[in-house]
Amino acid sequence: MQNFRPFSLILVILLFSLKSNSQSPSDSSHLPFTISGAVDAYYRYDLARTPDNALTSFTQTHNQFRLGMANLKIEHKTARVDMVADLAFGPREEAFAYNDNGITQAIKQLYISYSPNAWLKFTGGTWATHLCYESPDAFANRNYSMSYMFSNGPFSHTGVKADLTLGRNGFMIGIANPSDYRSIPTNGHNNKNIIAQYSHSFTDNIKFAVSYVGGRDPNNDRIHQFDLVVNAKTSDLLSLGFNATCNRSWLANEKYADERHWWGSALYANLDPKKWLGFTLRTEYFNDDVAVKLPAPAHIFATTLSANFRVDGFTFIPEFRLDNANNPIFYHADGSPAHSASSFIIAAVYAF
Repeated sequence: MQNFRPFSLILVILLFSLKSNSQSPSDSSHLPFTISGAVDAYYRYDLARTPDNALTSFTQTHNQFRLGMANLKIEHKTARVDMVADLAFGPREEAFAYNDNGITQAIKQLYISYSPNAWLKFTGGTWATHLCYESPDAFANRNYSMSYMFSNGPFSHTGVKADLTLGRNGFMIGIANPSDYRSIPTNGHNNKNIIAQYSHSFTDNIKFAVSYVGGRDPNNDRIHQFDLVVNAKTSDLLSLGFNATCNRSWLANEKYADERHWWGSALYANLDPKKWLGFTLRTEYFNDDVAVKLPAPAHIFATTLSANFRVDGFTFIPEFRLDNANNPIFYHADGSPAHSASSFIIAAVYAF
């Protein structure tokens, strides 16, 4: 990665600060930093022996051992103020921060939050999106490969937001740059987006969130996306997740004449027979019948089965994936069009 020396210097300064603070625990005005992080790597084999069948994020390879991402998250909290610097590098981070270069690309999240009271919080900076069931962090997902809905964004937001908590209800409203832009290009339109979310917990085990992001992008195209996530834990053995999303857009260069859209839904079934063993079956339907995101108009039904073998902070993930489309957007081994694609992944993830 470019500008690695400044990134290394930042880490040295932060670690030195942690050491200095930890030597003075009696000074309550300088609380110590909390440091966490993770690394991941994987091997993917496509049964048609081509990387062109990988149409989702972070695993677009064939017959290769690949690094994923190494990240270091530094947090500092006081009674009212939180600071988070989430730094990362590797191919996964480059794909996540695809609009950035150099040292800026190594900043996965960077924000400051102020809480005037227990039920209200203001945040400014860059943070991972509030949409979708999945996370850019491999350790936070039970499937290693990503869904089509997550892969087609958004990934992050840069701006300001307010979070309000009233009992079991949560509200968020904010204004941000167009999705995935830390800074708006000088040759683009200086537009802003509205971001919002409403969440509710029926019980500690049944929760849902409805999210929104919309406005105009640097090309002045209009984009609106709505997202629903539901989580239900029936027991320590079984839990379920559901995600549905719909994206609608209108292009400025077409004078906003025709609507372009894509949408999808996915069900996640998580089975944990042992603390050290878990299984997740993800079934996803993705509809892009006007080819906004896919190479050609298609409906895809994708099934992914992953096992999670856990030892302390380490997780070993063997995974099989089968994608079927109504149109031949995939490829056979001889290069001819195919209606389906299948692959194996073996991934290793360690978080601390």
